[in-house]
Amino acid sequence: MDIKQEKAGLAQQVTQVAEPLCRAENVELVHVEIASWNRETIIRIYADKPGGITLGDCADISRQLGDLLDIDIPGLGSYRLEVSSPGPHRPLKKKQHFHQCKGNKIKIETRAPIQGKKKFTGVLEQIDDDAVVIAVDEERVKIPDLQIIKASLAGQ
Repeated sequence: MDIKQEKAGLAQQVTQVAEPLCRAENVELVHVEIASWNRETIIRIYADKPGGITLGDCADISRQLGDLLDIDIPGLGSYRLEVSSPGPHRPLKKKQHFHQCKGNKIKIETRAPIQGKKKFTGVLEQIDDDAVVIAVDEERVKIPDLQIIKASLAGQ
């Protein structure tokens, strides 16, 4: 198994542990990211709630989640846990995220070129069952869900 697959597997395990905790705390688990830096494993949790997540919320989730990870993922070893807001460049991972961001400026990166491009920035106009439509320079671009590698709010 290569490093990318290992990180994806760990992210999935962390998600399974973090989602019930976040639901219990009335917080949305937006994204789990596994990174390495200086031979250290970093587990990043991005969470949000209506009105925004506070530093206190992040600290509470971090304390509880650290204990749960130590119990529920045997052999995890040492790691650094970071819990934070997704910020102004919030990743859009689920269909629900796209619905929440309709009318906002977003960035999308695709697997294959669409109309000769793989990177788009525009206003999210429409969310279909299997695609999204964004307005890019007064032109509407339909992007199939299966082509989206990465999507996020474009920030201010």
